[in-house]
Amino acid sequence: MPEVDAGHTAWLLVSSALVLLMTPGLALFYGGLNRSKGVLNMMMMSFASIGLISILWLFYGFSMSFGSDTAGGLIGNIGDYHGFKTYLADTDLWGATADNPSGLGIPTYVFMAFQATFAIITVALISGAVSDRMKFAGWLLFAFGWATLVYFPVAHNIWGGGWIAAKLHALDFAGGTAVHINAGAAALGLVLILGKRAGWPGQGFRPHNVPFVALGAGLLWFGWFGFNAGSELAVDQVTGLAFINTLVATAAALLGWVVVEWFRDKKPTMVGASSGAVAGLVAITPACGFIEPWSAVLLGIVAGVVCALAVSLKYKLGYDDSLDVVGVHFVGGWIGSLWLGLFASNDLNAYIGDVVGASDGLFYGGGVTQLGRQAAASAIVTVWSLAIAALLALILKAVGLLRVTSEAEVDGIDLAEHAEAGYDLSTATSGGGGAFAMAGIAPGATQPSGATSLDKAPVAEEVTR
Repeated sequence: MPEVDAGHTAWLLVSSALVLLMTPGLALFYGGLNRSKGVLNMMMMSFASIGLISILWLFYGFSMSFGSDTAGGLIGNIGDYHGFKTYLADTDLWGATADNPSGLGIPTYVFMAFQATFAIITVALISGAVSDRMKFAGWLLFAFGWATLVYFPVAHNIWGGGWIAAKLHALDFAGGTAVHINAGAAALGLVLILGKRAGWPGQGFRPHNVPFVALGAGLLWFGWFGFNAGSELAVDQVTGLAFINTLVATAAALLGWVVVEWFRDKKPTMVGASSGAVAGLVAITPACGFIEPWSAVLLGIVAGVVCALAVSLKYKLGYDDSLDVVGVHFVGGWIGSLWLGLFASNDLNAYIGDVVGASDGLFYGGGVTQLGRQAAASAIVTVWSLAIAALLALILKAVGLLRVTSEAEVDGIDLAEHAEAGYDLSTATSGGGGAFAMAGIAPGATQPSGATSLDKAPVAEEVTR
């Protein structure tokens, strides 16, 4: 049995903290993109995901995801790692008897915590599609059902030794399929049943706090180094490869998105730069440990440009994906997954052939075999996640737990669902100054519903927001 490796374990502990920080970062990113009267509800969905999914993960989620194969490799054995067992003995090293790199001396609880943070943020990502109109109780029930029926089985298939990895031989280093395509497909299925926001797309729904957006994107970028480089589960050359690829692909995507804005809208925006960075992070996630850095740069450019264009599809197709989860995470995840079929190289990471049994990409002599595998894996996850999300939404709708009332939506979901507001603009200072004056409202006048000085800020409105 392997002994605990202090270096690998320490890096995975740090990575776990970095990935957990991504969810509060996502809350800021989504909260800033949202309108002011729904900012708290938007952020609460992310924070609630931390609370709910952490508990589910301990008691059965980790076991469903990383337990031994059951049902033909579609799910893990719920009895292997359920939350009523303890793992403190010298032999309690996750993967010590499994065909997985984490057999390199990582305690079970450390790997469990690391993977919990992935489950948390995957669920939280979905929330960006449903802002301003979904009941909070409905969100919690949806998160419970979707994590159980979709995320845990998909994680087993991708990383836990299940069918997609072991039989289909598809690759996903850190979550392009398991996290981003999975969450993006769920977001689409959910909004198709939930419906459009009142007034969309005719009324303005532009971001109310652009500095929040930039801060959230920065925290996501920072935490993503743990997300990607930590997924090597060791400290070695592939860890460094994943780290540098995460840096350069994200940088390239930021530039790609900004260039699209410059040509299309004549002005580059901070919201666009932040969104481009996130698109790059999404696209590089499945490929970061399998491709060369020059290829990561090219991937980032493609992701930034394509995602910047893809977010406009919701206007043409008529689905109200509030904060572009589909355009960024679903599309970006597909780009990154297919990229492996073109540029993956076994010379960079022997895990491709030795463990998964995958092939080199098309441009490294592997033909189109791996491209087909990546497309099949992405399609399987897309269909399953979208279908289950839509089914759960239909059930919630039938019992009256899906959507808030029209009055609550117009007056503000923060007050209706949480009895609090993100900003206190009720008191003007002496001489007619203060927040009302900043918003252009005379002292004593009634403030328009949901209007703040931030809503009136002269920020270039993106077509996509």
